[in-house]
Amino acid sequence: MVESVPNNPAPHIERRFLVTGAKGFIGAWIAKELVERGDRPCVFDIDTNTSRLSALLTPDQMSSVQLIQGDITQSRDVERAVADNGATHVLHLAGLQVPFCAADPVRGAMINVVGTLNVFEAARRHRDQVQSIVYASSAAVFGPEELYGRGTVPEGAPLLPGTHYGVFKQCNEGNARVYFQDNGLSSVGIRPGAVYGVGRDRGMTSGPTKAIKATVVGRPYTIRFTGGLDLQYVRDTARIFLRCAEASLTGARTYTLRGDVMQMNKFLQCLGEILPASKALAKAEGQALPVSYDFDDSALHRDLPGVVRTPLAEGIRETAAIFERLQKTGHLDITDLET
Repeated sequence: MVESVPNNPAPHIERRFLVTGAKGFIGAWIAKELVERGDRPCVFDIDTNTSRLSALLTPDQMSSVQLIQGDITQSRDVERAVADNGATHVLHLAGLQVPFCAADPVRGAMINVVGTLNVFEAARRHRDQVQSIVYASSAAVFGPEELYGRGTVPEGAPLLPGTHYGVFKQCNEGNARVYFQDNGLSSVGIRPGAVYGVGRDRGMTSGPTKAIKATVVGRPYTIRFTGGLDLQYVRDTARIFLRCAEASLTGARTYTLRGDVMQMNKFLQCLGEILPASKALAKAEGQALPVSYDFDDSALHRDLPGVVRTPLAEGIRETAAIFERLQKTGHLDITDLET
């Protein structure tokens, strides 16, 4: 049994957190968690747009974030970010999502696979400094539901990805195993499902978040898939990344996350109970997602007992409240509702 680590441990002066892709969705929430507990994270991203971070952090909090512009596909940029900032904990979330990998597989491989190799290489070269690596894998490493039969997909089930994105994530997990095998470099790969919350404005499973936002601004919105899904609140996901980074986990581990497993009509029903206007504004149509959604997360709870899961209704309320605050201050970006 691995020793449990609190969700919000007191900051330690020797720790330096480097978050790649921190201007993206989950990365921005990890930065938020770090800042709120008193850490000063270094965030590495090629994108100079800080809108997701600014939506979650006050101007004073933003001053606690060190912004590093760099290209994850360039080993020198990654090396400098790790070495020059004394990174002890690396949380790697830089990557392209399913539609972008499908549109340009070569670019997707460069960012998602070569970029991850660059992170591991930098950590290997500075292993006396880097204490942990946690990287974003995905539930997309699994195939569609019909390949696994009925019921919950168990721990250790075959990885049968049906997208370039899923194959790239599977490749990263394999490379992580080789780095432990050959170099003794430990890591944790996190496999989120359909994560929702403020900042989720891209990707196949961004529809539920966009439906919440559209309801707040009084616009109709159609989620472009139906069927089952596993909705995970982003704050929970961010905290799991941090717990894994701070727990003394050895080996090349992977954890599949689990939130609220349901059919799309149940999500719309819950959304309607929290935001009644959504009953006339939000709907879903299209095919089911080409990936399983009902997973066993017992390995995570075995190694990190006490992981908290935010109920869907609470997550929807918190997400809507942040969107409402941003709308009132004129800072709510709704351009993603066009996609």
